[in-house]
Amino acid sequence: MNDRAAYRVDRDSLPTHYPTHLHDDYFWECLGRAVATFGFLEGTLVKAIFAITATTTYREDEIAGAYQRWIPKVERSLSDQLNALIDTYAKALKDNTDTRLGHADQLLEDLRKSAKIRNVLCHGSWNQPDKSKASLPFYVDRKGEKFETAIDVQFLQRLQSHVSELICSVIDSVTLMGWQFPSTGGPGEVIWRKK
Repeated sequence: MNDRAAYRVDRDSLPTHYPTHLHDDYFWECLGRAVATFGFLEGTLVKAIFAITATTTYREDEIAGAYQRWIPKVERSLSDQLNALIDTYAKALKDNTDTRLGHADQLLEDLRKSAKIRNVLCHGSWNQPDKSKASLPFYVDRKGEKFETAIDVQFLQRLQSHVSELICSVIDSVTLMGWQFPSTGGPGEVIWRKK
């Protein structure tokens, strides 16, 4: 055993809202809205995967096998994270010959770029803001690349708006084929009715 003195954090002396006390409430609100919008994007991708895969046309001799693969694919998408959802969505778009989304490649590229930012927002350690109230979150991805962009309220607001646009494009990928986007009650032919 060593002779060094032992210490504990003086919890009673910590600032209110520690460790988030260095940023103002509006920053955290904008961050929360951006993260929540990414959560909504994930739910939208799950529904789009269901819709696009459920409406893919198969030859008569392919139907039984396709159905056997479809159920696990839809079930897996319920728990997949954003990057896996984007991959499954991309394959669904490619496999469905009725897809009418003219900018699918650009949408997929934008989805993949946004997923990188989402990981920073959700997993970064938020450093003290600078004079302009921007914070450089500490985040290193699996490739060892360190995130180097300071984030402020305006960045978060633009990001939230951009992800909202991505959500609309994912919905369009279903509705442009004439199908109702699942669980919306919007226009288009209903894909699946509860009995």
